Amino acid sequence: MTLPLSFSPEVAAARTNGAPIVALESTIITHGMPFPQNLETARRVEAEVRAAGATPATIAVMSGRIHIGLDDETLERLARTPDAMKLSRADLAACLTSGRTGATTVAATMISAHLAGIGVFATGGIGGVHRGAETSFDVSADLHELAKTPVTVVAAGAKAILDLPKTLELLETLGVPVIAYGQDDFPAFWSRASGLRAPLRMDNAGEIAAAHAMRARLGLAGGQLVANPIPEAAEIPREEIVPHIERALAEATAQGIAAKAVTPFLLQRIFELTGGRSLEANIALVLNNARLGAAIARALAATH
Repeated sequence: MTLPLSFSPEVAAARTNGAPIVALESTIITHGMPFPQNLETARRVEAEVRAAGATPATIAVMSGRIHIGLDDETLERLARTPDAMKLSRADLAACLTSGRTGATTVAATMISAHLAGIGVFATGGIGGVHRGAETSFDVSADLHELAKTPVTVVAAGAKAILDLPKTLELLETLGVPVIAYGQDDFPAFWSRASGLRAPLRMDNAGEIAAAHAMRARLGLAGGQLVANPIPEAAEIPREEIVPHIERALAEATAQGIAAKAVTPFLLQRIFELTGGRSLEANIALVLNNARLGAAIARALAATH
């Protein structure tokens, strides 16, 4: 069976040489920011991975193929696509067979990275259990993907608009290792601290890579979540961001916004309420995660 994978020349060369590769998602490009800021940020994240000694592999679906790594022209074309599908596990095959353009979420990026033999993926924040999920049953597919697909995901925790205690509880139930990097507190996306203790703590990339390799040796399904706190200079402290989150959530409820539309609405409102600071923080944390992802990928490549 031939997989519908297309590798950029840069990624193909890294695969041939056994060089470290870091997968990157594409919904941050198509659904996270307006053009041209989305393109500029994507280029910066890729440059950060390269500067840290690894090869970036931004993943997207185009013309019936999963593209593992995008050249600059293709990256710009994606950044200018206003109607790209937002792909998770449920949509990936349908997008491929329809020939449409699709941007990969955390779940779809994990699946694609694993198919391509890439063990490390850097993103912003994962999805999780939404507030009110006990009645809405709104839980991100990202959590179940972490329990199935053996990729180490570097994120600044789960998005702060979520129910973080329930998200951690479900990750524990699913057997997903949640590793706080360099601190005991589980980070909360824009903020370094959530007030919740992370189940595990590791202080260097080598430890994380060793745990990834050991899980493979033990035959354990699923990946690892590495919760990397936003740099201190870029964070919006909890006491400052929480009132904005609460207001945005109340507005979403009042307007009847639900399902996949919730997260984009909340992120846009929080951007407005913080005067743009939330987007600046978002960019800083993604760059920070790219650096750590590259360090883990380098350590993992050294074990092979």
